[in-house]
Amino acid sequence: MSDDKSFDENRHDQLTTAPKATEADAAPRIDVTEHDGVTRIDIRDDAAVRPGPGQGMPAADDPSDR
Repeated sequence: MSDDKSFDENRHDQLTTAPKATEADAAPRIDVTEHDGVTRIDIRDDAAVRPGPGQGMPAADDPSDR
């Protein structure tokens, strides 16, 4: 049996199958671009989950960390 779904369709299905999952759980979180053989991965500004310390954490409030 062959799966004809695209990567994005499979990702959406996987992220929305949990009992309390919502469409927001499957929202894109990164942008991937390629230019001259270089791949760049950026965290989207509207991503609900971002890497690093969360708001209110001392490391997040320390501007010398940037």
